[in-house]
Amino acid sequence: MSPSVADWDVLLRTGTNHLMSISGLHVTMVASLGYALVHLLWRRIPFLTLGCPARRAAALAGLVTACGYALLAGFAVPTQRTLYMLAVIAFALWQGRAVAVSLVLSWALFVVVLIDPWAVLAPGFWLSFGAVALLVYAGNARLEQPHWLEEAARAQWAVTLGLAPMLLVLFQQASVISPLANAWAIPLVSLVVTPLTLAGAVLPVDALLWMAHEAIAYCMAALAWMAGFAQAVWQQPAPPAWSLPLAMLGVAWLLLPRGFPLRWLGLLTLLPLILLKPEPLAQASLRLIVLDVGQGTAVVARTARHVLLYDTGPRFSADADSGSRIILPYLRGEGLDALDGMVISHDDNDHAGGARSVLTGLAPVWMLSGLPPGHALQALYPGMRPCRAGQQWQWDGVRFEMLYPGEDDAGNLREADNNRSCVLKITTPHGSVLLPGDIESSAERRLLERLPDQLPADVLIVPHHGSLTSSTPDFVSAVNPRHAVFTAGYRNRFRHPRPQVMQRYQSQGSALLRSDRDGALLFEFSGNAVLMRSWRAERARYWHHRVAENGAAG
Repeated sequence: MSPSVADWDVLLRTGTNHLMSISGLHVTMVASLGYALVHLLWRRIPFLTLGCPARRAAALAGLVTACGYALLAGFAVPTQRTLYMLAVIAFALWQGRAVAVSLVLSWALFVVVLIDPWAVLAPGFWLSFGAVALLVYAGNARLEQPHWLEEAARAQWAVTLGLAPMLLVLFQQASVISPLANAWAIPLVSLVVTPLTLAGAVLPVDALLWMAHEAIAYCMAALAWMAGFAQAVWQQPAPPAWSLPLAMLGVAWLLLPRGFPLRWLGLLTLLPLILLKPEPLAQASLRLIVLDVGQGTAVVARTARHVLLYDTGPRFSADADSGSRIILPYLRGEGLDALDGMVISHDDNDHAGGARSVLTGLAPVWMLSGLPPGHALQALYPGMRPCRAGQQWQWDGVRFEMLYPGEDDAGNLREADNNRSCVLKITTPHGSVLLPGDIESSAERRLLERLPDQLPADVLIVPHHGSLTSSTPDFVSAVNPRHAVFTAGYRNRFRHPRPQVMQRYQSQGSALLRSDRDGALLFEFSGNAVLMRSWRAERARYWHHRVAENGAAG
């Protein structure tokens, strides 16, 4: 017997049509168009209908159309989810069966994980399937069909509330204006921009593409205006992992149908997610985080009430750098919404490549640098000052002092950029840190001549990533670090750190630490001790390469 749900669109309206707007609405629209056209024509040709029912042929045509569009769209996880859901629906239509939306979603989830098990590591996987599950949950078991406007508002409420805990865990921020932005952008893009673009790709009418361009330009202008509001984004430190299941349980209770008693109690389960904050640092304590940015340096120094960023790692491409991909997410995850100071040691990509993103996303109160006059970053931050030996300040009982370069060193244009690096010493009652940038042997000699008593440190970020041009025996002996940290990229083309250099520190009795082997490193200077933690050791994964002391993969 034929199912009571007679066509594609009605099947989708059982719970998946409006939720496709999150990522797969356009795939669904194109599939529905293919289904409708084939169904309209097929049923009017008797011999075709006798050979294959119009509904079956239309279901197959809709699925093929969806496959083609999904490939054009890039075949990301949200697109895959939509395609596999449509495949299950097409199969149900072919078999003449009615199928529950929850079963459709489960099969799509199974196929995605079967094809790509590592998809579960992508935030888009959880957000995509989570959004669909939320809308199915919120839209089912209702006694009456609401008005379409009320249904759209309910869908936005379900997605905004339901995804907020996941967004706070994954990104430490959630959009407050997303319901308003979606109410404007989704209809415009879905009903105007996408149809015009598809029509312009098929028809030789340039005006269609021009109209699509103008429509998306107005859409982006409106979204940019909304994003400019001071409270457009809720941002907070990363919540503890155990608070997420508790919050999702509360979300499920809040989204129960109207009439269930005490639904407001679900709000209480959200409180740990937003109220629990990390323990503040004690006075005169220092937390030093050496971020793993590949072949480059980025170090965050935190005191009780202040934050300093030393270097910003490399720029990877025109669209990606360490600032946007690593530094800003880390700072936001720690609940840091401001930088008190920032130091760019010198003008090399592996130290200054992420600066533009950091300055755009989290402008510091002040900035020192070893950049040459007229550098492009100075236009972005006009208050930037050159770092000079003798500059010093104290934050919360921790002393910061610039040891190098002097006026003569910085003014010597024949000197390499590396030898104009800002050398910073951080001293606490519990230990000290030396950040020398990329200084080479000649700059090390000047420091040994001018400030030999200032060089000893418990933690040294090894100059120039362990290059042969730096870490002379006299410098290594003078610093005498307990921990020598090599910030180097995995299998980098410079072959840093060099074995000869590592041997010098090892002979001195230093513990050798490497970002390519140990990942990000955290040093706690408190309680008359220096404690070290390695991200790679604490969060080991089976796919991580083991790096031997000589840099070879194991």
